[in-house]
Amino acid sequence: MKARGRLSLLSGKTLALVFEKPSLRTRVSFELAMRQLGGEAVYLAPDEVGLGKRESVADVARVLSRYVNAITARTFSHQTLEVLANYSDVPVINALSDLEHPCQALADLLTIYEKKGELDGLTLAFVGDGNNVAHSLMLAASLTGMNFRIASPANYRVQERVLHLAQGYALDSGAEILCPEEPQQAVSGTDVVYTDAWMSMGQEAEAEERRQAFSGYQVNSELLSLAKEDAILMHCLPAHRGEEVSESILDSPKSVVFDQAENRLHMQKALLAMMLGGLEIPLAGYR
Repeated sequence: MKARGRLSLLSGKTLALVFEKPSLRTRVSFELAMRQLGGEAVYLAPDEVGLGKRESVADVARVLSRYVNAITARTFSHQTLEVLANYSDVPVINALSDLEHPCQALADLLTIYEKKGELDGLTLAFVGDGNNVAHSLMLAASLTGMNFRIASPANYRVQERVLHLAQGYALDSGAEILCPEEPQQAVSGTDVVYTDAWMSMGQEAEAEERRQAFSGYQVNSELLSLAKEDAILMHCLPAHRGEEVSESILDSPKSVVFDQAENRLHMQKALLAMMLGGLEIPLAGYR
């Protein structure tokens, strides 16, 4: 599915992009994915829909279900996404909520598999906020047999319910999940080092408080040196150079962040082809 040529697999199919938050990678990758597969995408900006304000979330779902074949939603609240899914007669794809970012995690798995040739038995260290990206990565790792470590300040750890779910998956896959507070303990001897912004959209009022809490959690060359010699550096972008990641490290040979960004397109194409085009995708190698 990494070919960029136009196919007709989704000819006649339409995807609605309902976004409460602006986006570079998510919007472009989903729009191009539909076009390259022969379908169409309709982007609906926040002011055009006004989820739960101009019109109820349930009504938006019911109306769009009469027009399109699937809905991709990027929302502030995960509850908004759940209401959309409950009232929609067509598939609803989570393009980001405050709880999870599964499309990013899928692209991350693809990137790791391309660079390492496997997932099962690898160890990924996440350094920073136990946010939506961390949640989805932890769940994805535990499903594929990849060990997962996350180092976060005490008040910014992953949610207990998500941790318990991942631990259940890990029992079946043989993965190990650790939540040390010290970044050095998390990163030592790992295959993948991952970080993300310390604050998400909507958390601007917490900016200074978060900078203080995460001051010892920057991923830099010193921290990265504790990982394996062939470890890769990942970040879902956008990055705040000089905060969660040092100024130049994203441009180092260990960095695969722009491969991650590219793989959003390819994984979105695979997801849409499977959901709307009936394409069966072999999962060999992904456990």
